[in-house]
Amino acid sequence: MSDSNRGTVGEALAHCREVTRRRARNFYYGLKLTPEPQRSALYSIYAWMRRADDLVDGVTEEADGRRREIAEFRIATDEALSGRSNGNEHLWIALANTATRFDMPRESFQLMLEGQLADLAGADYATFSDVHDYCYRVASSVGLICISVWGYNDPAACEMAVDRGIAFQLTNILRDYKEDYDDGRVYLPAEDLSRHGLTAERLRRWQDPAACAALIREQVKRTRLYYERSAPLEGMISICGRPTLRTMTSIYGGLLSKIARSPRHIVGDRRVRLSSLRKGMIALRARWAAGRGAEAPSTVSEA
Repeated sequence: MSDSNRGTVGEALAHCREVTRRRARNFYYGLKLTPEPQRSALYSIYAWMRRADDLVDGVTEEADGRRREIAEFRIATDEALSGRSNGNEHLWIALANTATRFDMPRESFQLMLEGQLADLAGADYATFSDVHDYCYRVASSVGLICISVWGYNDPAACEMAVDRGIAFQLTNILRDYKEDYDDGRVYLPAEDLSRHGLTAERLRRWQDPAACAALIREQVKRTRLYYERSAPLEGMISICGRPTLRTMTSIYGGLLSKIARSPRHIVGDRRVRLSSLRKGMIALRARWAAGRGAEAPSTVSEA
């Protein structure tokens, strides 16, 4: 970007920061701990992800119309990742600026859009392998983008970022089961439901409490394995990204532990969440640990 565009870039980055503050919820507590210029880069990436989600969620257009919008969004994304903003819209100006500063993997952006198309098609998830592939597209892709912004010192960080993204997304799938089901989407493997003598509807209505709880605790155990497998990631990324990663892991790990303690909460009237106070304390602890140069990774506690 030329000097004449600095004001516009500043406004665009501020817009992305505001989108993140208003809509990121758990992410915002972590992202704001990353120093500049990486912080603004992550805000622009989140704003892009939010727009991609909005192309599928909460709209009333015909599926073909939404597919056209996603195709147009893909073209605009390619332009921005080449460092060229698409008109004067804040999102594209910010993403183009970020692309000139950081070498982000283009294929990861495209993978996430493929995940959005799968949502639009109402894909079925018969096996865990199917769910894993979906998580890779919509969440591991984001992890790979994030570590490209933070920087890392070991090529194994890419594999770790893939697993951490899957851990986060599996946590989301459990937390959001009721909302997703009510929107016509089920991300739990059909084979797992069947093995416990359940259907997606019976789980939504919690009609066999013992079987429902056993299924969810099985999903929690599987999810924890991905947190454990990716535990070395904190020591592989640059120091600037560690407070954010620790915060996100602690928040999502806290959600998973709440689900493990009370599985029925996934279909309750109140969404599973951590209080703002608890999330704020997690963020403060991560900042303090970074200031001391602490290397201990975040953990996901057992219920």
